[in-house]
Amino acid sequence: MAAGEHNHESSYVDSAKEKITEMFHDDGSSSSSSDSDAKAKAKEKKTFPVPPKKDKTSWKEKPVHTLLGGGEAADIFLWRNKKRSAGILGFATIIWALFEMIEYHLLSLLCHVLILVLGVHFLWSNTLNLFYRCPQFPQVALEEDTVLQAALVLRLEINNALEVLREIASGKDLKKFLAVIAGLWIVSIAGSCCNLLTLVYICFVLLHTAPLLYERHKDKADVCLEKAEAEFKKHFDVLQERVLSRVPSRQVKDKKLA
Repeated sequence: MAAGEHNHESSYVDSAKEKITEMFHDDGSSSSSSDSDAKAKAKEKKTFPVPPKKDKTSWKEKPVHTLLGGGEAADIFLWRNKKRSAGILGFATIIWALFEMIEYHLLSLLCHVLILVLGVHFLWSNTLNLFYRCPQFPQVALEEDTVLQAALVLRLEINNALEVLREIASGKDLKKFLAVIAGLWIVSIAGSCCNLLTLVYICFVLLHTAPLLYERHKDKADVCLEKAEAEFKKHFDVLQERVLSRVPSRQVKDKKLA
């Protein structure tokens, strides 16, 4: 009996030892797995997304469609759909001719359009239905989502324009600042020669003709643009040497204050 009890106790002790070792082994494996998971998470936190590489290709190497922003607007300006482009340009020409050549007024045009629409609606609803079974006059309504989307796009474009003007006015890029000043000066001279509607119409016609001509004669146009760019750079270097180099910059002021 003593030997049997001794064997039973030893087997019980061995099984208890095995359970304890298994428990420690499980704890070690779980702790090692948790440590590996923590290290993997730490590595994931430390890795930052790589920013996309900037496109260093010159604007001369890009297609004209890409320079115009792509999409339907670029297709219209490059006459991909000739009927649509001709229709838009013809409509703009009619509007310009009404206001400039015939000297039509905007208020008169709005009133006459409303009279025409109301007359057609009246005839459609009352007279034609007596003789023919005409469908109902279509309802015209602006959807809320469309108006909100248009307002959001307009807001983003205005904010982007204001941000660009702010960067230009900060003086970080002197060439861009002088180019904008020269462009505004040219526009002011053009505005003194003609009114706003004519100036907008001229710009609209140029958008429908200049990109198309540039795309067809790109090689010759690039040569002329390179010559103009070299001439502008030469004059800018002279201006910078004689005038702009004498103006103290912000960096020099900061160094003196430091």
